[in-house]
Amino acid sequence: MDDTDKDDETLPLRRILVLYAHPAQRSSHVNRWLFEAASGLAGVTAVDLYAEYPRYEIDIDREQERLRRHDAIIFQHPFYWYSTPALLKEWQDLVLEHGFAYGEGGDALNGKIFFNAVTAGAPEVAYRARGYNRRTLAELLYPMEATAHLCGMTWLPPFALYRSRHAAEEGLADTHRADWLRLLRALRDGTLDIKAAQARPRLNDGLAKLIREG
Repeated sequence: MDDTDKDDETLPLRRILVLYAHPAQRSSHVNRWLFEAASGLAGVTAVDLYAEYPRYEIDIDREQERLRRHDAIIFQHPFYWYSTPALLKEWQDLVLEHGFAYGEGGDALNGKIFFNAVTAGAPEVAYRARGYNRRTLAELLYPMEATAHLCGMTWLPPFALYRSRHAAEEGLADTHRADWLRLLRALRDGTLDIKAAQARPRLNDGLAKLIREG
Protein backbone atom coordinates (compact mmCIF):
# COMPACT_ATOMS: atom_id res chain seq x y z
CA MET A 1 0.00 0.00 0.00
CA ASP A 2 1.48 3.34 -1.02
CA ASP A 3 0.19 6.42 0.79
CA THR A 4 2.75 8.86 -0.58
CA ASP A 5 0.23 10.62 -2.83
CA LYS A 6 -2.28 11.47 -0.12
CA ASP A 7 -2.73 14.97 1.25
CA ASP A 8 -0.43 15.77 4.16
CA GLU A 9 -3.37 16.12 6.56
CA THR A 10 -4.25 12.45 6.09
CA LEU A 11 -0.72 11.12 6.55
CA PRO A 12 0.49 9.42 9.74
CA LEU A 13 3.41 10.84 11.68
CA ARG A 14 5.97 8.73 9.86
CA ARG A 15 5.92 7.21 6.39
CA ILE A 16 7.41 3.72 6.30
CA LEU A 17 9.04 2.02 3.32
CA VAL A 18 9.34 -1.77 3.44
CA LEU A 19 11.68 -3.15 0.79
CA TYR A 20 10.94 -6.85 0.54
CA ALA A 21 13.43 -9.19 -1.13
CA HIS A 22 12.87 -12.93 -1.37
CA PRO A 23 14.04 -14.81 -4.49
CA ALA A 24 12.25 -18.04 -3.55
CA GLN A 25 8.84 -16.94 -2.36
CA ARG A 26 7.23 -20.32 -3.02
CA SER A 27 9.34 -21.72 -0.21
CA SER A 28 8.72 -18.78 2.11
CA HIS A 29 7.22 -19.81 5.42
CA VAL A 30 6.78 -16.38 6.99
CA ASN A 31 8.15 -13.58 4.80
CA ARG A 32 5.36 -13.42 2.24
CA TRP A 33 2.81 -13.35 5.04
CA LEU A 34 4.60 -10.43 6.73
CA PHE A 35 4.87 -8.55 3.44
CA GLU A 36 1.15 -8.89 2.76
CA ALA A 37 0.35 -7.74 6.31
CA ALA A 38 2.53 -4.64 5.86
CA SER A 39 0.96 -3.94 2.46
CA GLY A 40 -2.45 -3.53 4.06
CA LEU A 41 -1.34 -1.03 6.69
CA ALA A 42 -2.01 2.69 6.22
CA GLY A 43 1.15 4.75 6.04
CA VAL A 44 3.27 1.86 4.78
CA THR A 45 4.65 1.50 1.26
CA ALA A 46 5.55 -2.16 0.75
CA VAL A 47 7.64 -2.98 -2.33
CA ASP A 48 8.36 -6.48 -3.64
CA LEU A 49 11.75 -5.89 -5.27
CA TYR A 50 11.90 -9.24 -7.09
CA ALA A 51 8.47 -8.59 -8.61
CA GLU A 52 9.45 -5.09 -9.74
CA TYR A 53 12.94 -5.94 -10.96
CA PRO A 54 13.01 -9.58 -12.15
CA ARG A 55 15.93 -8.76 -14.45
CA TYR A 56 17.78 -6.67 -11.85
CA GLU A 57 17.25 -3.51 -13.93
CA ILE A 58 16.81 -1.18 -10.97
CA ASP A 59 15.34 2.26 -11.60
CA ILE A 60 17.74 4.30 -9.48
CA ASP A 61 15.85 7.60 -9.74
CA ARG A 62 12.59 5.92 -8.73
CA GLU A 63 14.15 4.20 -5.74
CA GLN A 64 15.90 7.33 -4.56
CA GLU A 65 12.65 9.25 -4.74
CA ARG A 66 10.98 6.54 -2.65
CA LEU A 67 13.67 6.96 -0.03
CA ARG A 68 13.25 10.72 0.02
CA ARG A 69 9.52 10.43 0.61
CA HIS A 70 9.71 8.09 3.59
CA ASP A 71 10.89 8.52 7.16
CA ALA A 72 11.68 4.91 8.03
CA ILE A 73 13.32 2.30 5.78
CA ILE A 74 13.03 -1.43 6.46
CA PHE A 75 14.84 -4.20 4.58
CA GLN A 76 12.64 -7.28 4.87
CA HIS A 77 14.33 -10.51 3.79
CA PRO A 78 15.47 -13.99 4.73
CA PHE A 79 18.99 -14.07 6.17
CA TYR A 80 20.94 -15.55 3.26
CA TRP A 81 24.59 -16.47 3.87
CA TYR A 82 24.88 -13.89 6.65
CA SER A 83 23.63 -11.13 4.38
CA THR A 84 20.77 -10.02 2.15
CA PRO A 85 19.52 -11.72 -1.02
CA ALA A 86 21.37 -10.72 -4.19
CA LEU A 87 18.84 -8.22 -5.55
CA LEU A 88 18.77 -6.27 -2.31
CA LYS A 89 22.57 -6.09 -2.36
CA GLU A 90 22.41 -4.86 -5.96
CA TRP A 91 19.84 -2.28 -4.86
CA GLN A 92 22.23 -1.02 -2.17
CA ASP A 93 25.17 -0.82 -4.58
CA LEU A 94 23.24 1.23 -7.13
CA VAL A 95 20.76 3.31 -5.14
CA LEU A 96 22.87 4.36 -2.15
CA GLU A 97 25.30 6.27 -4.30
CA HIS A 98 27.80 8.99 -3.45
CA GLY A 99 26.25 12.44 -3.47
CA PHE A 100 22.84 11.02 -2.58
CA ALA A 101 23.24 8.76 0.46
CA TYR A 102 26.71 9.77 1.63
CA GLY A 103 29.66 11.98 0.78
CA GLU A 104 29.56 15.61 -0.29
CA GLY A 105 25.94 16.62 -0.72
CA GLY A 106 24.79 13.11 0.15
CA ASP A 107 22.38 13.91 2.96
CA ALA A 108 19.10 12.54 1.54
CA LEU A 109 18.84 9.85 4.23
CA ASN A 110 19.94 11.86 7.25
CA GLY A 111 17.74 11.24 10.26
CA LYS A 112 15.70 8.43 8.74
CA ILE A 113 15.15 5.25 10.74
CA PHE A 114 16.58 2.03 9.35
CA PHE A 115 16.53 -1.65 10.34
CA ASN A 116 16.29 -5.18 8.95
CA ALA A 117 13.30 -7.47 9.38
CA VAL A 118 14.82 -10.91 8.92
CA THR A 119 14.01 -14.58 9.22
CA ALA A 120 16.67 -17.13 10.06
CA GLY A 121 16.32 -20.87 9.67
CA ALA A 122 18.61 -21.72 12.58
CA PRO A 123 17.61 -21.45 16.25
CA GLU A 124 18.76 -18.48 18.33
CA VAL A 125 21.35 -20.60 20.13
CA ALA A 126 23.23 -20.91 16.82
CA TYR A 127 23.81 -17.15 16.83
CA ARG A 128 26.22 -16.90 19.74
CA ALA A 129 29.99 -16.73 20.18
CA ARG A 130 30.09 -20.48 20.85
CA GLY A 131 27.17 -21.30 18.58
CA TYR A 132 27.19 -22.79 15.11
CA ASN A 133 27.43 -19.37 13.42
CA ARG A 134 29.99 -17.99 15.93
CA ARG A 135 28.40 -14.53 16.04
CA THR A 136 25.15 -12.97 17.19
CA LEU A 137 22.66 -11.86 14.57
CA ALA A 138 23.36 -8.22 15.44
CA GLU A 139 27.08 -8.77 14.87
CA LEU A 140 26.49 -10.44 11.52
CA LEU A 141 24.33 -7.48 10.49
CA TYR A 142 27.07 -5.00 11.32
CA PRO A 143 27.54 -4.04 7.63
CA MET A 144 23.92 -2.81 7.72
CA GLU A 145 24.61 -0.82 10.88
CA ALA A 146 27.74 0.65 9.31
CA THR A 147 25.73 1.59 6.22
CA ALA A 148 23.17 3.36 8.39
CA HIS A 149 25.94 5.26 10.15
CA LEU A 150 27.59 6.31 6.88
CA CYS A 151 24.25 7.56 5.55
CA GLY A 152 23.36 9.44 8.74
CA MET A 153 20.42 7.18 9.53
CA THR A 154 19.17 6.04 12.93
CA TRP A 155 19.98 2.35 13.26
CA LEU A 156 17.69 -0.03 15.11
CA PRO A 157 18.36 -3.70 15.93
CA PRO A 158 16.69 -6.30 13.73
CA PHE A 159 13.13 -7.52 13.97
CA ALA A 160 14.02 -11.19 13.78
CA LEU A 161 12.46 -14.63 13.79
CA TYR A 162 14.64 -17.68 14.43
CA ARG A 163 13.71 -21.22 13.32
CA SER A 164 11.47 -19.68 10.69
CA ARG A 165 10.94 -22.98 8.85
CA HIS A 166 9.17 -24.31 11.92
CA ALA A 167 7.37 -21.12 12.95
CA ALA A 168 3.92 -22.24 11.86
CA GLU A 169 4.02 -25.68 13.46
CA GLU A 170 5.47 -24.28 16.69
CA GLY A 171 2.82 -21.57 16.92
CA LEU A 172 5.26 -18.70 16.45
CA ALA A 173 4.06 -17.36 13.10
CA ASP A 174 0.88 -15.72 14.38
CA THR A 175 2.69 -14.07 17.29
CA HIS A 176 5.44 -12.81 15.00
CA ARG A 177 2.92 -11.34 12.56
CA ALA A 178 1.05 -9.61 15.39
CA ASP A 179 4.31 -8.15 16.72
CA TRP A 180 5.23 -7.01 13.20
CA LEU A 181 2.02 -5.06 12.80
CA ARG A 182 2.30 -3.66 16.30
CA LEU A 183 5.85 -2.48 15.57
CA LEU A 184 4.89 -0.86 12.26
CA ARG A 185 1.98 0.99 13.86
CA ALA A 186 4.15 2.23 16.72
CA LEU A 187 6.86 3.34 14.33
CA ARG A 188 4.29 5.09 12.15
CA ASP A 189 2.51 6.80 15.04
CA GLY A 190 5.67 7.86 16.88
CA THR A 191 4.98 5.74 19.96
CA LEU A 192 8.08 3.55 19.67
CA ASP A 193 10.79 4.45 22.21
CA ILE A 194 13.71 4.69 19.80
CA LYS A 195 16.47 5.01 22.42
CA ALA A 196 15.18 2.05 24.40
CA ALA A 197 14.81 0.03 21.20
CA GLN A 198 18.44 0.65 20.25
CA ALA A 199 19.57 -1.10 23.42
CA ARG A 200 17.78 -4.36 22.59
CA PRO A 201 19.35 -7.28 20.70
CA ARG A 202 16.25 -7.40 18.50
CA LEU A 203 13.12 -5.27 18.29
CA ASN A 204 10.73 -8.06 19.18
CA ASP A 205 12.39 -8.71 22.54
CA GLY A 206 9.95 -7.17 25.00
CA LEU A 207 8.25 -5.14 22.29
CA ALA A 208 5.38 -4.09 24.53
CA LYS A 209 7.79 -2.25 26.83
CA LEU A 210 9.15 -0.25 23.90
CA ILE A 211 5.78 1.22 22.94
CA ARG A 212 4.46 4.27 24.74
CA GLU A 213 0.75 4.88 25.03
CA GLY A 214 -0.33 7.32 22.32
